[in-house]
Amino acid sequence: MFARTSDCDRERLKLLLDGQLPEAAQTVVARHLETCTDCRQQMETLAANENWWADTRDALSGVDGRSGSSFFDAIDSLPETGTPSVPLDFLAPSDNPAMLGKLGEFEILEEIGCGGMGIVLKGYDHELNRYVAVKVLHPFCATSAAGRRRFVREAQAAAAIVHQHVVAIHAVDANHHPPYLVMPFVPGESLQQRLTRQGAFDVIDTLRIGQQVAEGLAAAHAKGLVHRDIKPGNILLERNVERVLLTDFGLARAADDASLTRSGVIAGTPQYMSPEQARGDQVDHRTDLFSLGTVLYTMLAGHSPFRAESAMSVLRRVCDETPRPLREINPHVPEWLEAIVTKLHAKQAANRFENANEVSTLLQRCLAHMQQPTLVRLPDEVLRLVENPRKRIHWLLALSSFALFAVATSLVISTNLPRVDRNQVVETSQPNNAQVTETTDDQGWDDGLQTESEEVDRGLKQWETDAEF
Repeated sequence: MFARTSDCDRERLKLLLDGQLPEAAQTVVARHLETCTDCRQQMETLAANENWWADTRDALSGVDGRSGSSFFDAIDSLPETGTPSVPLDFLAPSDNPAMLGKLGEFEILEEIGCGGMGIVLKGYDHELNRYVAVKVLHPFCATSAAGRRRFVREAQAAAAIVHQHVVAIHAVDANHHPPYLVMPFVPGESLQQRLTRQGAFDVIDTLRIGQQVAEGLAAAHAKGLVHRDIKPGNILLERNVERVLLTDFGLARAADDASLTRSGVIAGTPQYMSPEQARGDQVDHRTDLFSLGTVLYTMLAGHSPFRAESAMSVLRRVCDETPRPLREINPHVPEWLEAIVTKLHAKQAANRFENANEVSTLLQRCLAHMQQPTLVRLPDEVLRLVENPRKRIHWLLALSSFALFAVATSLVISTNLPRVDRNQVVETSQPNNAQVTETTDDQGWDDGLQTESEEVDRGLKQWETDAEF
């Protein structure tokens, strides 16, 4: 056992759980907890049971102190599914022995999943005779004012969006301990679970899912909300109908929210962040488009494009590195789909697509082309993306070199040929029906050279015009 040191401070642990500890101090405490058994026991007593620290330690082990991530950012990187990190002792007894317990007016049948901020339970609503999904804030997060505010914000953000590709919110009880919100029960699995189970997706399924995600994002953006945590774990796939639903708006902010512009604050899942998120810069709706590009890449490649051993290394790759070309990993990916993902992955937000509506429409038309390639052509916007300007530049350079060679050759030939006086007639020993040719200074090799030069010049200008698009 490690010896107790002067860094052990119960009050600091309380402040950490309450979300009142400065970010710099959070990093110091997190590192101290990795080596101090006594303080870990204190945390377990203050916050949760013994399993909680093991999960939290694993999440914190990859967080570099320079990243600026807060304590709750580390908590969010806990596994999406698995055994709950806390017991379900907050449930009231149920009259039905087949049930796990009761939460408010809902009978709880089973646990659906466990994430960083909460546990999702399957419940039954007797009043409306339907199954529901009840998301309960983790008790150790419920002790934090920041955790409770974020949980309520998720409910408010999702409730503001009424759309077929966004999970609706039926009710929320912020005064219950721990707080919980009620959503429709969606039979199926998350995109992350599907990826883990089957690996990479084919092109048609990728387009279909991506189009619905973009449509859901467009609905959120129309309400002025930026999701900021688009990832496979927050995309639900409804069984049988394969409808796609966006969930977990816990990081959502109104586009004009002052808290959105705070620099140095990193919130989200590192592998799916945009560069501006990773730097803690101001973000807008286009940050979700970058994350969508990462989701599409992951679906086609079978893994995230920005993998690394630590959170800091991931953020550095997001900001500075270009992912490996998709077609090198999966040769079945069409060139035009790789071009779409590349545009979504533009480091500068201004170089991405304008909005999620544009992306949704584009993916829908591409899906129609894949399903009926002889009847539906690819959109012109996609064809323009495939026409790589670099390729056109290479052709332009080749054409220029050829033109210069042709001009030089013509000059050499014209210099070595004998010139003829204006009125001189050149007669040759031809048959009787031979033509007589007259050549003058005004109509000689110079005129042919001038014409050729003009043709080349017009060709070059046309290539330059095309390259601009």
